Amino acid sequence: MKDTVEIPYPHYLCAECGAELPLTEARLTVTCSGHRSAGDDAPVEVRPATADDRHDIEDICDQALGETDVDAFGRSFDVLSCENVVARADGRFAGVISLAGDGGDLGVVLLSVYPDFQGRGVGSALIEAAVARAAERGLPAVKAAVSNDDIPLFSFYQRYGFVIDGVARGVLADRYGSAEPGFSGIPVRDEIRLRRSVCAR
Repeated sequence: MKDTVEIPYPHYLCAECGAELPLTEARLTVTCSGHRSAGDDAPVEVRPATADDRHDIEDICDQALGETDVDAFGRSFDVLSCENVVARADGRFAGVISLAGDGGDLGVVLLSVYPDFQGRGVGSALIEAAVARAAERGLPAVKAAVSNDDIPLFSFYQRYGFVIDGVARGVLADRYGSAEPGFSGIPVRDEIRLRRSVCAR
């Protein structure tokens, strides 16, 4: 009998009752802008992480991944050793983007926003901070990687100007030993790589 591999993934909450969903049961819901939750336009503060943010970064990594190590672009990264930019909203830690140089571009190693703050501009503010940092350094683009099942993150990146730059076929199935079910039960096999020019949007 094959052992079940637990794939690290973000947590999803039911839009109706707020219950945490197992990854394979999460589904996309189509709604109009008039049905977004109240507080969507709360101000978001984005700034470079400091030593005081370490605990919050560890906590969000623990909830999203179960660890601070991330594999992306064929390499392993320790989020705590990356350049981190954090976001706060409603006076609370809301999310983090972890960045590292990769092949002449600025790579997004991790983008994680707590479920309570998703859909409120936190992720987009963090992406814009990454693009600004790439521009300041004269780098041509920001790149990101998502698993083939992560439809929410894949669609998010495309809404903010990222285009598909390549597909590393089978790398995730190889990493986990098989194509385990991910979001909505989709087998996790491939890493989709995306790229956004610093002058595009």
